[in-house]
Amino acid sequence: MAKVLRGGYTTGACAAAGVKAALLYLKGEWDADHTLPIEVRALDGTRLSIPIQSLQLTEKGVIAEVIKDAGDDPDITNGVSVFTEVVLREDGEGIRYFAGEGIGYVTKPGLSVAVGEPSINPGPRELIANMVKEVLGEKADVDVTISIPAGVELSKKTLNPTLGIVGGISVIGTTGVLRPMSEEGFKNSLVLQIDMAKAAGYKSLIFVPGKIGERVAVSFGLPEEALVQTSNFIGFMLEAAADRDIESVLLLGHIGKLAKVAAGSFYTHNRMADGRLEAIAAYAAAEGLPAAEVKKILAAATTEEALPVIEAQHLTYVYDILSERASERAKRYLFGTMRVGTLMTTLQGTVLGADREAKEIGKALGWNLKF
Repeated sequence: MAKVLRGGYTTGACAAAGVKAALLYLKGEWDADHTLPIEVRALDGTRLSIPIQSLQLTEKGVIAEVIKDAGDDPDITNGVSVFTEVVLREDGEGIRYFAGEGIGYVTKPGLSVAVGEPSINPGPRELIANMVKEVLGEKADVDVTISIPAGVELSKKTLNPTLGIVGGISVIGTTGVLRPMSEEGFKNSLVLQIDMAKAAGYKSLIFVPGKIGERVAVSFGLPEEALVQTSNFIGFMLEAAADRDIESVLLLGHIGKLAKVAAGSFYTHNRMADGRLEAIAAYAAAEGLPAAEVKKILAAATTEEALPVIEAQHLTYVYDILSERASERAKRYLFGTMRVGTLMTTLQGTVLGADREAKEIGKALGWNLKF
């Protein structure tokens, strides 16, 4: 029997629980040593029971600590402390949000939070506002400062630096409920890069599957603001770009990943699509690669191991054919709604092949390559 994965709650829900506990404490309705959890109704109606680790008076208000519980989701913030300080005011300005230690600030347009604001997303803000309303009523003036000290280091493992969120992580969560293995949430976080590139004025984007492609693209002089990491979700990201009226995309990355696209695989995780050597072997065979050499490619452990076989037979032009094929499969995937070009490289960033569309898109984006 498959294990039933345990759910958890988001950093936004942690902050909301902290706000509610702090407000109840200020009203004299909650003991600092209280061992009962705070009840929070998530935005999808789910009832969450969230323990309060500690409550402490500050110079102006109260600060609550909640330990993040991500359940069985591999969330990088699982187990970290989320501190929420609440300060009451009487000026009619409502709720104001501030970033404490480990919470980032937005520096680029295109996100759901305005430039200059703390990166506390709309879902958590709504959840916190609901807690304030529940305890204090409709009209309440409250300063809410959220801190996640571990966020300074954790942010280096997120897309925040790419998205222009500096100083820490974001307080996220659509509803407050964290469902295990949320692939959909990760995909949606990737799409934000497209929104930001479009907000920066780019109608042509560079899609890179990961850090190798990103590093290579920068070395080619391509604009960083137009770079979008796709992870393994190349098809999903192509559709997202087309839905946002992006005019063209340059697929740029290691041949091992993009050869899969040439074979028609648009979700490129190696456990789901691992026909990269078969694709290279097939196209090389179509160009005359002897059967014995085809077998060498099929027996290779990595695509890098297969490259010398192609070179020894003077068939390196097959990489241009593979690139063209990847672009054609991508355009077919999108029903011809967007231009796509492909450029394939080695792990070291050496260009192996590129099609005509890639050269046109790359030149328009200002790359420093000469063909």
